[in-house]
Amino acid sequence: MARPYVYINCPRNHWRAVAKWLRFEMGADHCSMITGIHWPDGPDDCKWEVVAHLMRMNVINPPERGGWTKQVIRDPNILQDDDVPMEFEVSISIPDTRNPSVQSVQEVWVGADWNEKETWDLVGIDFEGHENMRRVLQPHDTPVGFHPLQRQHKIRYHDFEVMYDDAQGFGRKAVDEGKKK
Repeated sequence: MARPYVYINCPRNHWRAVAKWLRFEMGADHCSMITGIHWPDGPDDCKWEVVAHLMRMNVINPPERGGWTKQVIRDPNILQDDDVPMEFEVSISIPDTRNPSVQSVQEVWVGADWNEKETWDLVGIDFEGHENMRRVLQPHDTPVGFHPLQRQHKIRYHDFEVMYDDAQGFGRKAVDEGKKK
């Protein structure tokens, strides 16, 4: 049985309302991914994009009998209505701006917390209202405004000097600093 797949193109200012509707009305109980994309060559109304993948898993707490959890196995061919698992992809376009942002949905899905931090850290899209936004993949002392997946940053092999040569970010420079590759 194929899982139904729903694509939603969501206006930026309606994202939190759509997220709550998906969670509480449509039963999307799992946030599998939120990511961001920088499209500098895209149309003016979509220079940035946030994409969220959500799922309605319908995992029901199985009953306990005598201290043991009893397995509940369902035949997927007889599922109907809200019992049918679904996948949702939500795309949010952000116009050309130096400070791209959308509303945070970390209070809707616990799993959105890390995804939003990672998207901000790497792409630079801010999530308005996110509590405890911080760098999670780059060193904490990475320069403000540097987000490596923004397309204006060149990679090292195209005349870009690396910030750190070691994975921990202790500040060592590459031994070939200043040389072209």
